[in-house]
Amino acid sequence: MFDKQDLIKLAKLEMPFGKYKGSLLIDLPEPYLIWFANQGFPEGKLGQLLALALEIKTNGLENLIEPLKRMPTIH
Repeated sequence: MFDKQDLIKLAKLEMPFGKYKGSLLIDLPEPYLIWFANQGFPEGKLGQLLALALEIKTNGLENLIEPLKRMPTIH
């Protein structure tokens, strides 16, 4: 399960490693997320967020995240 803050994290957090390092998690290509699903998502919060990104993409719900990308980041 995820909480609403996870949607904001998908819109704001960058991939910390690999081929797509620096890309927002929600902007990662679906084939890359499927590859992770087949290989095993990383442990912890990053893996949970990548699995959520895949779920959102496979259900065509990326438009739900777009407005969150434009929200100011509060530190």
